[in-house]
Amino acid sequence: MVGMTKKRKIFWLSIFLLPNLLGVLFFIFIPIVSSFVISFSDWDLIGEFHFNGFENYVRLMHDAEFWLSFKNTFQFILGYIPLVVVFGLGAALLLNQKMFFRNTFRAIYFLPVVTSWVAVSLVWKWLYNPNFGLLNYLLSLVGLSGPEWINNPDTAMFSIILTSVWKDIGFVMVIFLGGLQSIPPSYYEAASMDGANGFRKFLSITLPLLAPTTFFVVIISLINSFQVFDQVMIMTEGGPAGATTVLVQNIYNHAFRYNEMGYAAAMSWILFLVIFIFTFIQMKIQKKGAN
Repeated sequence: MVGMTKKRKIFWLSIFLLPNLLGVLFFIFIPIVSSFVISFSDWDLIGEFHFNGFENYVRLMHDAEFWLSFKNTFQFILGYIPLVVVFGLGAALLLNQKMFFRNTFRAIYFLPVVTSWVAVSLVWKWLYNPNFGLLNYLLSLVGLSGPEWINNPDTAMFSIILTSVWKDIGFVMVIFLGGLQSIPPSYYEAASMDGANGFRKFLSITLPLLAPTTFFVVIISLINSFQVFDQVMIMTEGGPAGATTVLVQNIYNHAFRYNEMGYAAAMSWILFLVIFIFTFIQMKIQKKGAN
């Protein structure tokens, strides 16, 4: 583009960017606007489209099933995020050390991340089987009677959390590895000269310098947690007795099982608003901490 006029450069840049811009327009922007419009209707995907005002949003406020899925989603978040952050950081610290077959272990830890949720969920559904599953079999070897896992309302959500943490540890580990490798070794060398042990180095150097990385991990994990769906749909379908019904599954049910697309769209926008508020609060906290 050397020697071209400014207008000609803009023209050619627009031509090259046009495919991506069209993709954003048709697959992101238009669906977002459409879902917002649909949320003010009672459209059922088949019949005529007509508006019903704020009726869907008013209905949401009195929908016990919606609030149950809301509670279950937060229950998943409160169990998932601390575990995935702690175990992901632990795996990163372990695999950041000099050891034999380090790259092989990193690949093994990351393998579940690139595995389909369908395959992972089916395997873990078999592991959780109370009659012939591997977990209860191993417990029986030491004289323990295993729980019902996904068949019991008291343990079903914990089972979903455990599966999700196992799958996502590798993703979090890779992010923390990047943060750990960006810390200058000279900091640890200076701390060693001052007589600091490994735990003191971790508290005074590693954790503070990993704060931006940890913040990023929490934000990504929080957004993903609000959208949990695949493992719930395959392993429990929201059961037993609604113990694992989450927001996205509730949206799916109303949209494609009950043909209440307008109501599902309203639920989607409430979910978007909740994610936005939590992300905004975390960004403010991070910005205040940085200052």
